[in-house]
Amino acid sequence: MAITTAPGTTRPGRPTSPYAPRPRRAGLGRKLRDNLTGHAFLIGAVLCFAVFSWYPMIRGIVMSFQRTRRGVTTWVGWDNYLRILDDPSFWTAWKNTFHFTALALVLGYAVPFLVAILLNELRHAKGYLRILVYLPVMLPPASALFLFKFYAYDPSEAGLFNAILKALHLPTSQWMQSPEMTMPAMVIASTWMNMGSAVLIYLAALQNIPGELYEAAELDGAGIWRRIWNVTIPQTRLILALLAMMQIVATMQLFIEPLILANGAGAEDSATSVAYLIYQHGFFQNDLNGAAALGVIMLVVLAGFSAVYLRLTAKQD
Repeated sequence: MAITTAPGTTRPGRPTSPYAPRPRRAGLGRKLRDNLTGHAFLIGAVLCFAVFSWYPMIRGIVMSFQRTRRGVTTWVGWDNYLRILDDPSFWTAWKNTFHFTALALVLGYAVPFLVAILLNELRHAKGYLRILVYLPVMLPPASALFLFKFYAYDPSEAGLFNAILKALHLPTSQWMQSPEMTMPAMVIASTWMNMGSAVLIYLAALQNIPGELYEAAELDGAGIWRRIWNVTIPQTRLILALLAMMQIVATMQLFIEPLILANGAGAEDSATSVAYLIYQHGFFQNDLNGAAALGVIMLVVLAGFSAVYLRLTAKQD
């Protein structure tokens, strides 16, 4: 006797629907869609980096070995680098850049950390003070620097800093007109403009430190400086190392401060930086190949700093 089944069933008692999904194919389709979506976002980011970062970098390296005159480009090898190295302003620019970086590490690196510790210890008005510290970051850099140039660094007694020095019965300064004070003045302005972001990062790291560590240090009789040295700094060393590297990379590209505060070179070339020298070669001397060579030299120096940082952090880990 033959067994017949009703339409829509495969076996007696087990009905099926013609719209029943196939689990395996549905899973493959969903996985494929997810992969395509992720790769679409990734391709967009890669294209942006390729067009706006990698291609200009490779193009700059190629241009540093070429020379273009009257629309004719020729390959000259290392001639651009030798010509740049023979320029006395090249060594002056590197000296000023390293001077600015060293002062920025002493002042601009330490001050945000101390301000973050102070804000972390306060009990009242934390939100207001955080906004106050971060406010300079929201100002356009050019506006902030013009504020310093014409209001704070006015060499007359009407300038803000000179008025403060006079009120304290201290000698006033010529600030940007003085070769000795040009670099410290630029570091002060740069620190004031940029420290807000670093303070917020430090605050986030400080709030992740377990309170039991501070309580144990207090029970051992540790004062505030010992607690900072033995608890705060070891617990935030990775953030400190990362921001130190970012500080070096940022300050080595010193440009807008000398351009606005010191009108470029400053008194007796005391403000000329490597980035400003690249700007001079490219836009004033129409020497794009020399500017590219300077850019490659800066790239190699910053890559060296980054390699040292990665080496040191790898050993610490």
